[in-house]
Amino acid sequence: MVRLPYGDSTIEVDLPDCEVTVAEPAGGAAVAPREAADRAVAEPHGPRLRDIVDPDDSVALVVTDVTRATPDDVLADVLLDELAAGGVDREQVAIVLGLGLHRPMTDAEIREGLGDHADLAVNHDPERVVEVGTVDGVPIEINERVADADRVVSTGMVEPHQYAGFSGGAKTVVIGAGSESFIRYTHGPEMLAHDGVRLGRVQDNPFREAVDRAGDLVGLDFCLNVTHGPPGILDAAAGRPRAVVQTLATSARDALSVPVDEGAYDAVVAGVGAPKDANLYQTTRAFTYVVLGATNPLRPGGRVVLPARLEEGAGEGAGERRFYDRLSTASDPETLYDEMREGYEPGAQRAFVVARALRDHPLFVTDSESPAVVEACLMTARDSVEAAVDPGSRVLVVPGALETLLV
Repeated sequence: MVRLPYGDSTIEVDLPDCEVTVAEPAGGAAVAPREAADRAVAEPHGPRLRDIVDPDDSVALVVTDVTRATPDDVLADVLLDELAAGGVDREQVAIVLGLGLHRPMTDAEIREGLGDHADLAVNHDPERVVEVGTVDGVPIEINERVADADRVVSTGMVEPHQYAGFSGGAKTVVIGAGSESFIRYTHGPEMLAHDGVRLGRVQDNPFREAVDRAGDLVGLDFCLNVTHGPPGILDAAAGRPRAVVQTLATSARDALSVPVDEGAYDAVVAGVGAPKDANLYQTTRAFTYVVLGATNPLRPGGRVVLPARLEEGAGEGAGERRFYDRLSTASDPETLYDEMREGYEPGAQRAFVVARALRDHPLFVTDSESPAVVEACLMTARDSVEAAVDPGSRVLVVPGALETLLV
């Protein structure tokens, strides 16, 4: 019997007729987010934030959206205190919610995410942007409030990311508060075809390098990021974005890596949980992390099984709709993958990566509130994990698939 995350709760899975191995990363030790954030801001990579601002500066603070489990209320509070120590009043700060192409956050979600600072927050609008330069000939367009600010600050979650290696750093700003042009470039088939663009890799990763250069153009002055694992928040770092990502990526690797044998399993049962299992777009990250990570533990044709709530169906943002449209109108994964290699609109990249993985491995999504959406997207819906795993299978269970690096 194993317990897997499911929404804000858990479900029990029993596979008595199977040979089951559980992939449990070392996990590290949880830290108190406020204490870790205070310490990081007091000892940053580079100068303190209070020392680089002037009392009359306007500040844009870009934070993560509801798809990231970042304690933005705590991080925003720490950053606002540090700005106040530099003479910047709270009223001089605009908090921009880094949505990228995800749906806007509701008032209730903003209050839950930012607490007492919700009144400072605005949803990013990718149509209201200002060009600040180019990277590789691609316009870097940024939220007008960010472009107009004297200083730019951000929060972020440094966690394994399919393309950036690890998220966080400048990504919160240039993707979260950017426009379709840069998202189209970084998430296009030419970029994603690079060998260096892969889960867990920061060095020599063209995606990560493009994001960092765009952050330089935007003028990201200071970031406060955390990383997390199964126990909770594991570490925090602040200051210069590149150094922050490097520091927290090291912490994350130490805590999240699990050695596995390549091609050894008939099925991988992967846990997702809130907030990622709210929709199919985010849930499928677990599928591609397993199949397209450093080591694929599945035999040829082996399956991935994901229990997920999917109360939002495929998802409600522009990117999520494009993901659904691509998958739901495709005849098969191979044909879809070949078609999308010619190009696709921003947001649809998740369909491209999912199609790539589906060519070799079926995906079963169980226990969901949206089985019709699952079936429409070249995947298989089942009522339970047990119904999706064949008796006698050799099974690898990854309870926290988005917090585990299979190496």
